[in-house]
Amino acid sequence: MADKRLNKLAKLLVNYSTEVKEGDFVFVCADEVSKPWVVEVVKEAIKAGAHVEYMMDSDEVDEMKLKYSNENQLKEGGNFIYENLLAKSDVWLTAWGSRNTRGLSNVDAKKLKLSQQGATKWRKIYSERCGDGSLRWCGTQYPTYADAQEASMSISEYEDFVYGAGLLDKEDPVSEWRRISKEQERWIKYLDSKKEIHIISEGTDIKVNVSGRKWINCDGKENFPDGEIFTSPVEDNINGHITFSFPGIFHGKVIEGIELDVKGGKVINATAKKGEDLLKALLETDNGSSFFGEVAIGTNYGIKDFTSNMLFDEKIGGTIHMAIGDSMPEAGGKNKSSLHWDMLCDMRNGGKIYADNELFYENGKFIDKILEKYNL
Repeated sequence: MADKRLNKLAKLLVNYSTEVKEGDFVFVCADEVSKPWVVEVVKEAIKAGAHVEYMMDSDEVDEMKLKYSNENQLKEGGNFIYENLLAKSDVWLTAWGSRNTRGLSNVDAKKLKLSQQGATKWRKIYSERCGDGSLRWCGTQYPTYADAQEASMSISEYEDFVYGAGLLDKEDPVSEWRRISKEQERWIKYLDSKKEIHIISEGTDIKVNVSGRKWINCDGKENFPDGEIFTSPVEDNINGHITFSFPGIFHGKVIEGIELDVKGGKVINATAKKGEDLLKALLETDNGSSFFGEVAIGTNYGIKDFTSNMLFDEKIGGTIHMAIGDSMPEAGGKNKSSLHWDMLCDMRNGGKIYADNELFYENGKFIDKILEKYNL
């Protein structure tokens, strides 16, 4: 019997996050291990009157494709299903979940880079349609044994963590997310009027121009569980040095001790204590992969610990993250890349963020009295 919280999640994704309505074309996809999630989401979308198509991926097949494909096959083939379905769909619902989170650990970094280049066409469709509002997307996590192990939890503990982070243990999770949305909107209004944010923490001193860009309130509509505010920075106006406190995870490969020097928006020097070759390969994916597509502040204080899953980790209350690669048109972003890869920095021990030289965030928390100054 399906976990009742899974059914609550499916209903929330269909009726709140993407607001599926009668006649919508809905595309649902996940790994085969997440079949229970697919069943519940497809059921709820059909009940809402949608036309539904679904697809289930396979870690094992993905591994074979990467290992045995040549350069041309990786760059040109294998994504036509996504291209066509994303061009047609009104709604795209996805779930992450794996049988083996390290299944691609021994795949050559060059092949991972080529595979990312091969995703250019469907990512372009996805990015443009999300940007103009014609595609409603939301991604979430289905709790699996492999992901629980990666987070150093039992499966029952991980299920409690996943569903708890999304407030699905509450009687009315939708009301909870609407409350969070209102709270975060006050900071959105504050930051939308600012031109530059200055981030300072251990090993980090970086200035990010956000002039004219829109901050986005992440309240469970595009990513679930949610809890962040983000924007796409001005591409050629980021300067300084940033040290990422937590490991970066890319297709199960771990990159530790990441430090970046940035000038004119571009990463001009990158080092890592582990996985430096992959880091540099990712930065060379295409013309846009050495520039930033996102800067964000995590606001989900129910998520406290690093789990090696960026869906949750980037939301940790008291952290910021920056992503190299593709930007978000809805935020005013113009950087284009087949890559969008987040890296996480802890701000809870002395971290500070200034907006136009005004301190508004310290030790991992917003300074609420700043809002009083602006009657927000």
